[in-house]
Amino acid sequence: MNITRRRALIAGSTLAGASMLPGRLRAETKQVSLAFGPVPPVYAIGMIAELKGYFRDEGLDSKLVTGNAGTFGRQTLAAGQALFAHGDASHPLQLSARGKPCKILLATEMVCSYANIVVRQDLYDAGINSVEKLAEYKRPDGAKPIVAATAIGSGTWVFGTYVFETRGLGDRVNCVAGGGPNTMFPSLQTKQFDAIMAPPSWIVEVEKKGFGRTIYDTSKPGVFEKDFGGTLPVLVIYTLQDTVEQDKAMVQAYVNAIHRAMAFVKATPLADVQALVTPKCFSGIDPDAVSAELGFDKSTWAYDGVIDKSSFERGAKPWYRKGTDIPETKYEDVVDMGFLQAARAKYK
Repeated sequence: MNITRRRALIAGSTLAGASMLPGRLRAETKQVSLAFGPVPPVYAIGMIAELKGYFRDEGLDSKLVTGNAGTFGRQTLAAGQALFAHGDASHPLQLSARGKPCKILLATEMVCSYANIVVRQDLYDAGINSVEKLAEYKRPDGAKPIVAATAIGSGTWVFGTYVFETRGLGDRVNCVAGGGPNTMFPSLQTKQFDAIMAPPSWIVEVEKKGFGRTIYDTSKPGVFEKDFGGTLPVLVIYTLQDTVEQDKAMVQAYVNAIHRAMAFVKATPLADVQALVTPKCFSGIDPDAVSAELGFDKSTWAYDGVIDKSSFERGAKPWYRKGTDIPETKYEDVVDMGFLQAARAKYK
């Protein structure tokens, strides 16, 4: 049989198989997309849901859309180029304030893994080993120390600026946009930045390369709670309110898939989770860095996705400050736990 003939038969049998699928199943398969950025393991839950086939099980054809900063997810959702976004809880609040009402559907992190602060190695060696000492430092030209977040308005910016402000040091540092690791790391090495906000995976890479050392680490017990008053919704899955109103069944299916992914991670040894997600998603990242980031949530979070009113209200401290441009928002106006409750009831 020649190659052309064999290909034709394979294509024909594939189409025949598709035509034999139940009409209801084919009709209900829907295209969905999740936007986030950049691509550290902190955003792995959507990737895990895809790799485990949970989206497919729920009748969804899923696509992941990534960028260079957390603001990318917010902007992509607002532009109608994605149906869901994964990012800092401040993003749906910002969108809602700008005329794009959102609904937060569940949390994927309740202690901020990217509020860590890494200072330049030479500064650390000179004794700058705390947030207070960094704020006292002056650059050679007498300017304030430069601290880089991924983008102004990003989650790293929201949490990073708050750490300094809550200690009365907000006016002692200059916070700038630094982008992703491809720009952050070299700028730290070449002393363009004095410190960066960093998730656990970045910490591992920066310290291994000798570019910097951590001076504020939220993985240590009590560090986050001391400054923020307790746990609060940090990373969340959210969508536009219009999407909820227009297709509740699709939103429910999406939340089902994410909930199942979280349950899988909670019940599975870290090494097995890493083995699943690394080959296709993080092959270019140091394995120790991937392990550190996946392990952060394993050690700090219950993986239930629940956002109650008290935890949401604790977010008032970092969210509703001068410079964030986020007006105070009622829990009931932006958080919808109904889909998560239904998913938990279905997949006990």
